[in-house]
Amino acid sequence: MNDTPARRLVVGPFNRVEGDLEVRLDVAGGVVRRAEVNAPMYRGFEQMLPGRHPMDALVIVPRICGICSVSQSLAAARALAALAGTVPPPNGLHALNILGAVENVADHLTHFYVFFMPDFAREVYAKAPWHEAVRRRFAAQAGEGARAAIVARQRWFTIVGTLGGKWPHTQSVLPGGSSRAIDASERLRLLARVREFRQFLETQTFASPLEDVASLDSRAALDAWRARGGGDLRLFLDLVDALGLERLGPGPGRYLSYGAYPQPEGGHALAGGYWNGSAVEPVDLQRIREDVSHAWYAAMEPAHPSAGATLPQIDKPGAYSWAKAPRYGGEVLETGALARQVVAGHPLVRAEALRTGGNVYTRVLARLLEMARVVPMIEAWLQAIVPGEPFHAPGAATLPGDGQALGTNEAARGSLLHALAVRDGRITHYQIVAPTTWNFSPRDAAGVPGPLEAALAGTPVQPGEDTPVAVQHVVRSFDPCMVCTVH
Repeated sequence: MNDTPARRLVVGPFNRVEGDLEVRLDVAGGVVRRAEVNAPMYRGFEQMLPGRHPMDALVIVPRICGICSVSQSLAAARALAALAGTVPPPNGLHALNILGAVENVADHLTHFYVFFMPDFAREVYAKAPWHEAVRRRFAAQAGEGARAAIVARQRWFTIVGTLGGKWPHTQSVLPGGSSRAIDASERLRLLARVREFRQFLETQTFASPLEDVASLDSRAALDAWRARGGGDLRLFLDLVDALGLERLGPGPGRYLSYGAYPQPEGGHALAGGYWNGSAVEPVDLQRIREDVSHAWYAAMEPAHPSAGATLPQIDKPGAYSWAKAPRYGGEVLETGALARQVVAGHPLVRAEALRTGGNVYTRVLARLLEMARVVPMIEAWLQAIVPGEPFHAPGAATLPGDGQALGTNEAARGSLLHALAVRDGRITHYQIVAPTTWNFSPRDAAGVPGPLEAALAGTPVQPGEDTPVAVQHVVRSFDPCMVCTVH
């Protein structure tokens, strides 16, 4: 047993993170012994909504976030659609899926090229044999790969401009589908934009056709592809081997996905479920509870979002974050691209998660593989749109005066839920459980740490490090969006 007194290290605020984040570490014996993750910013969106007309949510909730606003719109629209008992027509479903998928893919691209990989171009790694190649591709604001990715991202988002008018805070997302129909010529232009983005991925990120990457089904297949190919994925895999990233930032091994991209025939393009550690179970939304014992909110028993509250109490003893602590059946779980691909059964991602667990390596691998899977889906959804047929269900804006509903969506960072209640035509209750709330939650009433808090325990800290580089790799592997966390 190590009896070295622990020193307290506060890391933050983090750059290249949406919102404010602070991580408090107790360090002893060269490793993190305990971590507390603090979301220090309170925003109050859940208290802005009561008293308003239900459709006002479609204007307000996208402004929760500047990088995943479409995801918030989709969750709100699905809650309103459930309240109204309406289903978008096929064209509407395809258009909304494209909007959500374009945003998710853009977030994955930005995470890899702008948020995550630049940390390996820092001078702390200057003596590593791979450093010059990483610096050339990923150095912040200067790397040739990062700069090319930013250009590709900008052109990629013109798809949202056509389908939604603008990004962020797109306003074409409605309970009954999309308010923006497209004709045959616009569909052709959008297909050209998707294929342009495909070319970027196939020449720079993967140096292979997307279908070849998406079909990788084992570590042996990945290694064989790596031996033949190039691209930035190969460079990332070199870092995994050199730095042991598959041993860094272990997750809980339990995963949640609500299912991504609903289809006209039913089901989702990426099936949802709860991975219990060995198998997928159907998701039961009623098993979700939010614990506020260590959050700056008035004390209450863990509650389902349909019954919970957001009542700030800044001087609450024992609290250290504005994030709540969501739990599923009392369990800590992880959400995000890794969870989606494990639950949906991608053979490579599931095999690697079973072999090494959730960690820095598998989280980033899952995001890259998800891009390779989803971009061809976007092409297929565009081709499935039938110009001249409706994009919106008639009468979908006619909402009942009373009722309650849940709306779910898979954002880039994971499972997003909106809980809505209406009485006399006005919102009486609105609660949001965001992906980063799951992953960056504080401890619950039993003292059980959230996923990131637990993942940081055991992370190495070098002598004299005030901003430990390994800690940053673990934090960024979860790709936090703190402004969604605190609503």
